[in-house]
Amino acid sequence: MRRSLLFIPASRPGMLQNSEIFNADAIIFDLEDAVSSDEKDSARTLLQNFLQEFNHNYEVIVRINGIDHLNGLLDLETIISSKIDTIMLPKARIASVKKLSEILTNFEKASKINKTIKIIPLIELAASVLEVEEIVGLPRVDGILLGAEDLTNDLEIERTKSGEEILYPRSRVAYACRAAGIDAVDTPFTDVLDDNGLYEDCIRAKSLGMTAKSAIHPNQVRFINEIFSPNQIQIEKALKIIEAAKNNSGVFSLDGKMIDKPIIERSQKIIEKAKKYNLL
Repeated sequence: MRRSLLFIPASRPGMLQNSEIFNADAIIFDLEDAVSSDEKDSARTLLQNFLQEFNHNYEVIVRINGIDHLNGLLDLETIISSKIDTIMLPKARIASVKKLSEILTNFEKASKINKTIKIIPLIELAASVLEVEEIVGLPRVDGILLGAEDLTNDLEIERTKSGEEILYPRSRVAYACRAAGIDAVDTPFTDVLDDNGLYEDCIRAKSLGMTAKSAIHPNQVRFINEIFSPNQIQIEKALKIIEAAKNNSGVFSLDGKMIDKPIIERSQKIIEKAKKYNLL
């Protein structure tokens, strides 16, 4: 269960040191696009040392380079440890997710890591969108992140703030993830100076079924956390429904509205989220 996932370049020691104060549910330490080719080696070493030195109160995700390239394999060899919660795989396809899962199994056994490192595939290709229903069911996968910049580049279409061009992949990812019971993480909003645009983009993504959103700047996290958390009105209503359900079986009426099993289950999910995010 996540709301906000913040990308941080693994080559930026200042941002690594401050990662604890950004209030994101997960930090994505980026070894791929955010790191130039001549900084890859130093970024790996910097991230490895940082993760070994500190304990963290957020989910630790590392976006590696593609595993069909040497840099991706070097990323894994350098940083895999019990401090890593999740690996994010760029331009994911069915075959590459399966390959990564096998590699992680071997690393876990060799290093005696007593946990299962998860995978978040990045859906950034048209072919990946068409495979997403199968990808969500693969071992270790517990979330999908939609990468709209690379996807629109692959489609050779314009990326816009209003996002009409990604309505279909957003919806397809959201449905696939919901069916699999995992997180559907929306693409970043790239204009870090447009708070209103970010807010509207979050609302739009949430209305389509996305359950979380990635960020590329710490200032975006508070907006994302607010929108993807239950609000106080929703929490109070959910508590009232759950309390009333204790004394009623089947369908019943509350404040003039019919309450049935789906509404009770939705209320329970709201309270579960509220507890996780310390809103109660």
